[in-house]
Amino acid sequence: MKKYLLLILIGLCQLGFAQENRIIETPKVDRRMELLSIVFRLAGNEEYNGAFFKKYTDRVDAHFNAFRGHELIQFAKELHRKGISYDAVASMAVFLDERLKPVIDFSTALPSNRWTKEDATKFVTLLQKFYKDAKCDAFFKENEAFYQEVAIRFQPAYKSLDFNWFLTFFGNKADDNFKILLSPGCGGHNYGPSYSPAHAKREVFAIMGTWRVDETGMPVYDEKEYLPLLVHEFSHSFVNVLLEKNEALFEESGKNIYQAMEYEMSRQQAYGNWNIMLNEALVRASVIKYFMDHGASELETSRMIVQEFNRGFIWIKGLVDELKRYETNRNEYPTLESYMPALSNTYKKMAEAVSQYDAQRPTVESIVEFANNTAQVSSQLKTITINFDRPLDGKGYSVNYGNKGKSTYPKIDSIFYTKENKSVVMNVQLKPNMEYQMVLIGNNFKTSQGYRLKPYEVNFKTTE
Repeated sequence: MKKYLLLILIGLCQLGFAQENRIIETPKVDRRMELLSIVFRLAGNEEYNGAFFKKYTDRVDAHFNAFRGHELIQFAKELHRKGISYDAVASMAVFLDERLKPVIDFSTALPSNRWTKEDATKFVTLLQKFYKDAKCDAFFKENEAFYQEVAIRFQPAYKSLDFNWFLTFFGNKADDNFKILLSPGCGGHNYGPSYSPAHAKREVFAIMGTWRVDETGMPVYDEKEYLPLLVHEFSHSFVNVLLEKNEALFEESGKNIYQAMEYEMSRQQAYGNWNIMLNEALVRASVIKYFMDHGASELETSRMIVQEFNRGFIWIKGLVDELKRYETNRNEYPTLESYMPALSNTYKKMAEAVSQYDAQRPTVESIVEFANNTAQVSSQLKTITINFDRPLDGKGYSVNYGNKGKSTYPKIDSIFYTKENKSVVMNVQLKPNMEYQMVLIGNNFKTSQGYRLKPYEVNFKTTE
C-alpha cells in the first residue's frame, strides 16, 4: 500500500497518554522483510526501488547487484507480472521462520490470495538457495549495528502508541502476538500482515517503511507521521480478517462502490479490487476513531474526514458514524466482528449513495487541440483546452501528475476558465519526442453543487 501521511494530526502526538505497552517485542529490523525487499528490489518492483534511505540502499545495491541474474530474481520478475507486489511481498516475509521455511504449510494457508501453492513453494526453495549464493548472512551481519541504530531512532514513535485501544475497540480478547518490524528496504510503504498458526496465538505485524533522513543520512521517525501509520497498519490486522470472514455480506455493495470510484482506488492508490478498498476504508475510519478517542477536536476530526474524502473514500463520514454507533451499543455488539451484519446493511445504502453521487459528477467531454492518447502532438503546441460536459464553479484547478511520474508532467505556465466555466485553457511549454501525462481530479474541479470531476487522465506524445 502507498505512504499514508496524516499531517493534519500535528499536535495530537503531544497528548502523552500513559499506558502499559503490551506489544511483545521491542521494534526491530527484521531480516526476513529486508531479504524480500531486496529480492523484489532486484526484480524491479517499483515499490521496493526507492532511494529514500540512500545510505542503506547504496549498501544493498553494492552487495547484491551482482546477483540480478540469479534464478530467484528471474522468478520474482515473473511473480511481479502475476501481481506479487506491495503487501503480498510483506505477507510472505512474515510467513517464513528464521530458516526461511514456512511457518504454516502452504497446503493449509498462503501468505495472501495472490500467491498460489506452487509459486510459493518454488519461491521459498529458490529463496533458500539465493540466501547462500548471495552471501546474505554476511550482509546482515555487516549491517547489524546499522539496524540497531534504526531501532533506537524509532523508539519515540513506538512509545506513543496506545496498544490497549485496539483490544478494547475491536473487542479482541485473544491476546495476539503483536510485533513492529522496521524495514529500511520498504521505503515509503507500510504494511499490516498477520497469520494464524494452528493451536497458537495469531501473529500480527506492523511493518514500517523508512522515507525521511537527517543531515547524516540516517532515518528520522517523526511521531507526527509514524503514530498514525502504526495505528493504520495494526488496524489492518484486525479489519482484514473481519472482512475476509464476511466477504459475502459486502461483495455486492463493495463491487458497486469500486465501480464508481475505480480510478481513485486503482490508478491513484493501487487498490486493485473491491476487497482491498473496503479494508482500506474501514482501517482509515478506525484511525480517525482512534484519534477521536484520544482527544482529537471536531476541527481535527473534520480535517481527517475531508482528507480521506479527497482520496476517494467519499463514504468515510458515514463509516466513522457507524463505528461510533457500534461503540455506543457494545452491550449488543461486544466485538466489531459481531457488528459486521449491521455494517453490511448500512454499506448497501452507502453503495447506492456513492453510485448516485458518481452519476452526478461532471466529466471531460473533449480536448480541443488533439485526441487523447495520441502520439502525434506538435512540440510547438502552446495551449491545451479541456471541455467539460457542464459548467464548473470556476473557483480553482487541480491537475496532478499520474502514475508515470513527475517527469512526464507538462510545464503549465498558466491556466484559466473560459466558456462560462465549461472549459479550461492551459498555457504549456512542451519538448519534442516526449511522453506526457497529467490527471485532472475533482479536488478543485467541481460543480457549484459540490459534485467533483470524475478523474480524467490525459496522455500524449510529442513529435520532433
